Amino acid sequence: MTVTQIPHLRKTKTSSQLIVNGEPFLMLSAELHNSTLSSAKYMRDDKIWANMRAMHCNTLLGSISWEQIEPEEGRFDFSNIDEIIMDARKHDMKLVLLWFGTYKNALSTYVPAWVKKDVKRFPRAHVSEAGAKIRTEEFVSPFCEAGWTADAKAFGTLMRHLKEFDGSYSTVIMVQVENETGILGDSRDRSKVANKKFTEPVPKDLVEALQSHKNPHPEFAKRFPQIKEAKAGEGTWTDVFGADNAINADEMFMADAISRYVEKVAAAGKAEYPIPLYANVWLNFDDPSTLDLVDIPIVVGGGATAGVYPSGGPCPHTMDIWKHNAPSLDFVAPDLYFHDYESTCKNYRHDDQVFFIPEQRRDEKGVRRVWLAYGSYLALGCSPFGADSEPAEVSALTRHYKLIHSVRKQILDAQANRPEDMMGFFFDAWQEGQKVKEQSWTKKMGDFEVFVDRAFVFGKPGHGAGIVIHQGNGKFLCIGWGFNVYFKSTNPKSTFTGILHAEEKEVNPETCELSTLKVLGGDETRSGEFLIMPNEDPDYGGFPIAVTIPSRTMIAECWAYSIEEDEDDF
Repeated sequence: MTVTQIPHLRKTKTSSQLIVNGEPFLMLSAELHNSTLSSAKYMRDDKIWANMRAMHCNTLLGSISWEQIEPEEGRFDFSNIDEIIMDARKHDMKLVLLWFGTYKNALSTYVPAWVKKDVKRFPRAHVSEAGAKIRTEEFVSPFCEAGWTADAKAFGTLMRHLKEFDGSYSTVIMVQVENETGILGDSRDRSKVANKKFTEPVPKDLVEALQSHKNPHPEFAKRFPQIKEAKAGEGTWTDVFGADNAINADEMFMADAISRYVEKVAAAGKAEYPIPLYANVWLNFDDPSTLDLVDIPIVVGGGATAGVYPSGGPCPHTMDIWKHNAPSLDFVAPDLYFHDYESTCKNYRHDDQVFFIPEQRRDEKGVRRVWLAYGSYLALGCSPFGADSEPAEVSALTRHYKLIHSVRKQILDAQANRPEDMMGFFFDAWQEGQKVKEQSWTKKMGDFEVFVDRAFVFGKPGHGAGIVIHQGNGKFLCIGWGFNVYFKSTNPKSTFTGILHAEEKEVNPETCELSTLKVLGGDETRSGEFLIMPNEDPDYGGFPIAVTIPSRTMIAECWAYSIEEDEDDF
């Protein structure tokens, strides 16, 4: 079995695509609640498979814990995960397994009992929050060799089993290694071994890698502009990273330790079955005003200080350490709930990194943002969390994923070959009394500047979301609802730009083939000025003439054109 026969990432023009069974695969994914996948019987009895298929999901993320597969050291039990995999095949569903090994949400609560109880063999980290008395955390020290050795053995055994049981089917397409790593309650481990290591020089290979990085992450460069002056192999963590802020040194120290620990585990799994592996991250924030919080405590946004959010996890400013120390990970992925969506996309697409969202909001406000991730940031998938506890008939995923599924081939083609010719976007619900003019979503595609605005109505504007794809020669595929799209020629000699022709399309959801349903004109294109992609129930605001037709297929093609005129034409 070669790497090209199993799920793998294939380089594209500016990113990579997930290849499954030899074909590009767009994950329309959702993450299950933490305990859902622990019981194949529960999955069946609660009709979760059927409910998730009704949402048009094709991939489920679910946990597999160390304590469940190795309850006694050296005795492995894969009976439950085998049932899960077989049921996934029956429902034509792919799986991304989340390895809850040593670390889950900055704690070690999913390790087996034989690890938890043996503190001599698996020592804990110790913290001193706000100068309080040193206390023990339920967190295996990242400096514990016995910990990473046992975790790596268990993970390697799991991956070897997946290869044997599923390698010919590719039901499991990716695996997450650990979950939201880092330490809470303090900016670093205060155990004796950690204290000793903290006073030692920063590893020479790490300093040299950070100094030679041609494109460091902007957040790292902003925090550590002095890295170029550091003496590799000589300066301590405080010398290199803590000159202005001691907590920075603590956090980078933990990032180094935890990423090296995770690499030991990931490398063991990669050696057995080299399908894509990644790590997720509990995000920090620097400015709470950027969070999307309404009547919600700020702390749920992640935290502004290392230790309030997990210190040492792969946040934007620590990611360069992770990328150097953990090459067995194919990428790092953000859990994205309340942070600015587009800024986070940019942070985790930096340097053309593969982009995937393993956790995000499941409500309408959250799900409409996936269009931006797929269309502008080339996401492998986006995974609303806890989707399994909501019926498909009321889930926001159902409508969005149904439409995306029907045009998945067009999206995959643009992601791989013409990312510059695709743009995703969204519009949130209009706020009462809103007077500030919204900025258009804009992008240059071909010979035109493309502008996308919220759809015009005489009444209250609705929310919207979609993708526009330039198909060449001024032909544009428009998918979604609640927006207008208009064009401006980039030719400085152009004196007029308009829409030459437009058609509403219907699609075969299995083949993604488009066919013309009707020609659009007049009110639907404002007589050639812009194309309207209306909502399902536009608000006429009491206006007596129904000039906006409710959306039907939510797919259209239009042809933009421009003309040049000279003085004789006026």
